[in-house]
Amino acid sequence: MQFHHHGYVSGDPRVRPAAGVGINRPAELPDEVDVLIVGTGPAGMLAAAQLSQFPNVTTRIVERREGRLPIGQADGIQARSVETFQAFGFAERIITEAYRITEMAFWKPDPADRSRIVRAARAVDDEMGISEFPHLIVNQARVLDYFAEFMANSPTRMTPDYGYEFHGLEVGQGEYPVTVTLAHTAGPNEGQERVVRAKYVVGADGARSKVRQAIGCTLAGDQANHAWGVMDVLAVTDFPDIRTKCAIQGEEGSILLIPREGGYLFRMYVDLGQVDPATHHAVRNTTIEQIIHKANEILHPYTLDVRNVAWHSVYEVGHRLTDRFDDVLPDQRGTRTPRVFITGDACHTHSAKAGQGMNVSMQDGFNLAWKLGHVLEGRSPESLLSTYSEERQVVAKNLIDFDKEWSTMMAKKPEEFEHPSDLEDFYVRTAEFPAGFMTQYTASMVTGSNAHQDLATGFPVGKRFKSAPVVRVGDTNPMHLGHHATADGRWRIYVFADAAPAGGQSSVADFAEWLANSPQSPLAATPSDADPDAWFDVKVVYQQPHTAVDINAVPAVFKPQVGPFKLTDYEKVYATDPSADIFELRGLDRGGVVVVVRPDQYVANVLPLTAMAELAEFFAGLLKPRQGAGQPLTV
Repeated sequence: MQFHHHGYVSGDPRVRPAAGVGINRPAELPDEVDVLIVGTGPAGMLAAAQLSQFPNVTTRIVERREGRLPIGQADGIQARSVETFQAFGFAERIITEAYRITEMAFWKPDPADRSRIVRAARAVDDEMGISEFPHLIVNQARVLDYFAEFMANSPTRMTPDYGYEFHGLEVGQGEYPVTVTLAHTAGPNEGQERVVRAKYVVGADGARSKVRQAIGCTLAGDQANHAWGVMDVLAVTDFPDIRTKCAIQGEEGSILLIPREGGYLFRMYVDLGQVDPATHHAVRNTTIEQIIHKANEILHPYTLDVRNVAWHSVYEVGHRLTDRFDDVLPDQRGTRTPRVFITGDACHTHSAKAGQGMNVSMQDGFNLAWKLGHVLEGRSPESLLSTYSEERQVVAKNLIDFDKEWSTMMAKKPEEFEHPSDLEDFYVRTAEFPAGFMTQYTASMVTGSNAHQDLATGFPVGKRFKSAPVVRVGDTNPMHLGHHATADGRWRIYVFADAAPAGGQSSVADFAEWLANSPQSPLAATPSDADPDAWFDVKVVYQQPHTAVDINAVPAVFKPQVGPFKLTDYEKVYATDPSADIFELRGLDRGGVVVVVRPDQYVANVLPLTAMAELAEFFAGLLKPRQGAGQPLTV
C-alpha cells in the first residue's frame, strides 16, 4: 500500500481523499448518471467497486431491498476470486474469517454392507499449486460488505441506493440515451415511480432479471429434472468429516457437504431425487424436516441432530444461457455500440454445487466495469464495450458445460459409474476450471495474438496473469509480483529485462527510452496534468539478485515522479528471488520480454523488448487521443 505522496496521512490509508463526483456527493439518487447498476449482488457490487475508482464518472447502484443483504445463498470462493480480492485490498482479511478448503473426502457405500457409508478416498484441493491463494467458504453477504467498504472509501464515496425497484427502460438518443423507470420500495414515497436517465445501464438483478427482459434477451436451456434441498445448519453429529468438504454417495442418495466459516456452521446439499415434470415443481414444497430426514438416511450409520437452521431452500437444477449479454441485436453488430448490459445470474444459471455462480458473476462485473470507466473518461473508444459480450458469453457457455457434467455425476448412484473412482478423478482432473483459471480470451482489440508466446510460456495470452515471487529492490522485500497490482483501472506493463545490468547499454534501456519519450509510446496518451503512471503501471524485473541492481542506474520510466511533490516511486523496480527465479518459473526468455496485462488481470500481449512498433499498434486501437495528453499517439 502506497500513501503519503500527497502529504502526511495520519488516518486509515484505505480511506482515500474524495475527488471528482465524490466531493459533496448527493445523498439522493440524481436524475442523470453515467452508469446505473441495477442490483447489489456480486456482479453489481464488483462493477460498482471498480467504477468507484474513476472520480469523474457518476455511477449509482440501486437495490430493491431496504438495506444490505443479511444472508447470502452463495458461499464458495474460488482462488481466482481471492486473487481479485487482493486487487481490491481485502484478501487477507476475508481469508482470516473464511473456512479454507484443503482436502475433499469421498464417501461411498460400504462393500460389506451397502446401507452404511465409508470413506473411500481423499483428494488434495489444489494438488498442482494452481494459485498461491486458497479456496474459501464465506457468506456472500460478507463479500458484498467488503466491496461496499471499498466503494465508500474510494474517491467517489460511492454507496448503494437502497429501496429502488427496476420497472423498465427505453434506449433513445442524446447524451443520456437510456431512460430508466424505477419505483420506491420503502419509505414515505413507497410505490411512487422515479425516472433516471443514464449513459449506460448494467443489469445485475439476478436470474429473474427485469433488465434482461427489457432488452429482449431470454434464458434458453434445459431443466435437469433433479431436485436438491440445501440447508445451512448448526448440528451435533458423529459423522467424522463434518468439518471437511465431502461428496457423500449412499444407497439413499447423495450429499455435498460444505463446512462454513466460524467453525460450527455447515451447508448440506441433499439429493431429493428425480422430479416428475407433471408435478409442476411440487418438490419445492419439501419441508426442512423432510430434508433433514433424507440427510440422515443418506448418512447411515451416522446421525445428524440439527439444533438450528440458518437458511434452507429447495431448487431444481437448470442450465440456461442468454444469446447475448447486451442490448445490441445480432443484425446490429458493428453498426452501434451497446448501452445496456447484463451480468451474473441475469445471463447464466446453473447448479450451485460447483461453487461457480458468485465467482463467474464477479468476473463479469470486473470485465465490464473497467471498460466502462475507460470509455467514459475518454481513454478508449466506445467500440471497447462490444468486447464484453464477446468475451464473457464464451466463459458462461464453458461454465454451463462443466456444471452439467459435475451436477450429473453428483446425482448418479455409485453403481452407475464405470469406475469406482470416477467422481474423485474428475474433481482432481478438472480442478483448474472451477478454480477460475481456465478462462482464456481470444484475440480481439483488447487481447493480442499469441505470436510471441514462446517468449513467456508461463504467461499465456488471454489467461489471467499468474503471479510469481520477486524481490523489490528499493526495500529488499520479497513479494509476489502480481500482488502489487490494484483494481485501479490501470494497464500493467511488466518489463522482464535482458541479462545486462541496470545502467548498461541493453535492450531494456532502449525500450525504456522509447517508452518514456516516443510519441508512439502508449504513455504519450497520459494527460499532461496527471501522474506519469496514471494510466499505465510500468514495472521492471531484472535477472540479477537485488544486491546487484543499482537503483540509481535504473531508467527513469521505472521510477516515475508522482504527486504534488514529484516524489520518486521506488516500488516498480524488482529483481529475481534466488529461491524462486521468475524467469525459470514462468518460462521467460532471457533476451527480454514485455508482458502487457489488462486492468482485470488478464494477459493482453507478450512481445520482445524490440517490438516497440507492435506495442504501439496494439494500443493505438485502445487509446483515444485526447486534449491535454503529453503527446499525440500515432503509429
